Amino acid sequence: MKVYKKGADESYTLGVFPTIELLENRPEVIKRVVVHSSIEENSGYPKIKELCNQYHIHIDIHDPTIDKLSPKNNCYAIGVFKTYEDNLERDNHVVLVNPMDMGNMGTIMRTMLGFNYNNLAIIEPACDIFNPKVIRASMGAIFSLHIKRFKSFEEYYQVYQDYECYPFMLKGAKNIHHVHTNNLHALIFGNESSGLDDSFLNYGQSVFIPHTSKIDSLNLSQSLGIGLYHFSSAQFEDKTSLR
Repeated sequence: MKVYKKGADESYTLGVFPTIELLENRPEVIKRVVVHSSIEENSGYPKIKELCNQYHIHIDIHDPTIDKLSPKNNCYAIGVFKTYEDNLERDNHVVLVNPMDMGNMGTIMRTMLGFNYNNLAIIEPACDIFNPKVIRASMGAIFSLHIKRFKSFEEYYQVYQDYECYPFMLKGAKNIHHVHTNNLHALIFGNESSGLDDSFLNYGQSVFIPHTSKIDSLNLSQSLGIGLYHFSSAQFEDKTSLR
């Protein structure tokens, strides 16, 4: 098996937990599972065997493949799968405009799942979501999300113009603490280095996150986490957990 290259028609997980997430959420795209000969020592292996038996997926024990694809010595399982694209559900969206950092992308996916945002629109150009680095950073959260790429924000907006749009901008017109909604909405975030340009002031209600003058700005992952926490807070009131 070859090391992943951008745009390839198959990719792979690196690690037991992301592989379990792949098996639980996307069994239809899996081609095979490869494990290290020492995986018996890992507590997650019974779950991998159970899921592979359930979905009739073959398990290969092949140390050279693991060693080739994983630069670290703590990888015991790899799930090989066909890359895919979803349609977005009729639910709240996160929209990322030209995200480029793979580590940020994985963290964002995991954060979205934690706050019950399951639909991600990506405006190109953008980093490759199926790069194994993204998958690993997401801890497999990518397989629980509906993700669709768009060539431009206008292409996205033409489909979802009935959504309330909230672009997060330094020039945002409204303090986030004064913005609340129970309607379908899209939270829009810009590139890690340049943010959103002024044209996004024309879409919906632009918002800003207030902070002290001791910093210039929050980074993308921080802004997104704060935004998701704020807009999802109602569903978590008086709840210790949400399943």
